[in-house]
Amino acid sequence: MTDLSRIDRNILRHLQEDGRLTNAELAKAVNVSPATCHRRTQALFEAGHITTVRGQVNPASVDLGTLVMVGVVLDRSTPESFAAFEKAVDGMTELLDCHLVAGDFDYLLKIRVKEMKDFNKMHTKMLIALPGVRQIRTFFVLKEIKENAPLKF
Repeated sequence: MTDLSRIDRNILRHLQEDGRLTNAELAKAVNVSPATCHRRTQALFEAGHITTVRGQVNPASVDLGTLVMVGVVLDRSTPESFAAFEKAVDGMTELLDCHLVAGDFDYLLKIRVKEMKDFNKMHTKMLIALPGVRQIRTFFVLKEIKENAPLKF
């Protein structure tokens, strides 16, 4: 991150907090001209520092209020088994995140469903049928304390 100026970091911080800022509002907030702000923001996109801008939807308002974390252990730790698993989960619409992790699991999945019975159906039909799965451990989230916090840099 050493290639980012103070202004660039400030632009990133403001956009993390409110991605709906207009260029004029953002320019005022970081104390540069709108033209400079636009040029720098475009450069941040092109350099890959900003990957996307999107709205964050309240899961409960769209009937996806149940958050489930799933730890998955594969039967083999080979590049082929990892690739097969990753390809299989790529198309799962309920799956929000999938991370290859170190520790007790091979993968940690973050899943949103309407309610527990929907997860049970998904578990029975999809999760245990994934290639190479030896063990699945499920954790139902009781309360979401902090999620998608902005990066601090």
